[in-house]
Amino acid sequence: MKVLVINSGSSSIKYQLFDMSSKSVLAAGLLEQIGEAASRLVHKSRDEHGKESEIVRTRAVENHRAGFQLIGSAMNESGAMRDSGKLFGIGHRVVHGGEKFHEPALISREVIETIRRLIPLAPLHNPANLEGIEVALAAAPQVPQVAVFDTAFHQSLPPRAFHYALPQNFYKDHQVRRYGFHGTSHAYVAKQAARHLQRPRQDLNMITLHLGNGASATAIGKGQSIDTSMGMTPLEGLIMGTRSGDVDPAIIFYLADQAGCATEEIESLLNKQSGLKGICGANDMREINRRAAQGDKLARLAIDMYCYRVKKYIGAYYAALGRVDVLVFTGGIGENAAGIRALCCEGLERLGIEIDENENVRQSNGILEIQSSNTQLKILVIPTNEELEIAEQTVQRIKDGM
Repeated sequence: MKVLVINSGSSSIKYQLFDMSSKSVLAAGLLEQIGEAASRLVHKSRDEHGKESEIVRTRAVENHRAGFQLIGSAMNESGAMRDSGKLFGIGHRVVHGGEKFHEPALISREVIETIRRLIPLAPLHNPANLEGIEVALAAAPQVPQVAVFDTAFHQSLPPRAFHYALPQNFYKDHQVRRYGFHGTSHAYVAKQAARHLQRPRQDLNMITLHLGNGASATAIGKGQSIDTSMGMTPLEGLIMGTRSGDVDPAIIFYLADQAGCATEEIESLLNKQSGLKGICGANDMREINRRAAQGDKLARLAIDMYCYRVKKYIGAYYAALGRVDVLVFTGGIGENAAGIRALCCEGLERLGIEIDENENVRQSNGILEIQSSNTQLKILVIPTNEELEIAEQTVQRIKDGM
């Protein structure tokens, strides 16, 4: 059973083709710089004997439609779609599902129009997601296709967690509320944690930390998201690579009045020039760690601020949950930066959060337990796999609709 997962961005298309019987990746690729003179596709595939091959194409790709044609050509050339008639479904990542979508949706005209109406909530993402859906529908109209929403997992947030303290008409008339993001990743690692511990998700309270260039924390009570750090947009919450995370909203007015910044400038400042980059000039944690080790004080400050913010959210979500069974680190930083994990947990021993230094630095391709033997709370490092989660949700939604 083959499932194709598509993540269509404004100028890129990422994709993976899965064999769902083995959960293995048959092919994966990234097409970048769509609409520019030198678009670049890197397509990797593995045949039935496990032999890997790579196809690289550099040429002008005018739009997403031409992009999908180029990807299809690479799929055929590599043999990944040799049994194209066996494609069970296509799963699409969609960033914003608003309040309408609590779960994956079989794509129909109605679903497409609803996603279109949600564009004001995600103007940078939903249009590109939609374009990918429409081109894929035209290319493979006979294949069931499913939209999987980043926000869906967080639709279980209670009103006390998703409302802002604003006049209610802004919620009723303009859908101003907290939605949360990275839901596919948080859902995936929560399932993996429960499977690893051989316990039902419904029996576990977890705090999951997706730490990468984008970063978010989620409190999961009895298998459901009850709070999450990102809000109406992905800007709220933890310090990120280039996003500020939580700031005093009055800073916006101050910058407008005192620095003469226009709204567009402030939006770009908070989303693209802040976070780790704003503090020390770099947004790659590997570089920041290297610079801090060499005595760079701003790099050290960036690390301290980053970990302090994570630690505050751990404490807040511990209070929200009342009992925590599992703390999960995932994402590029969460999976690979042992020093960051240690700093995020430093001083939390009274909460039962204590890391074993030797286990924390151990390398593993799978799930790694890094808690001290002094505590029963499990601290897990789990590699996230959002694409596989999308593929699994796609299969389940198609089967449910049969």
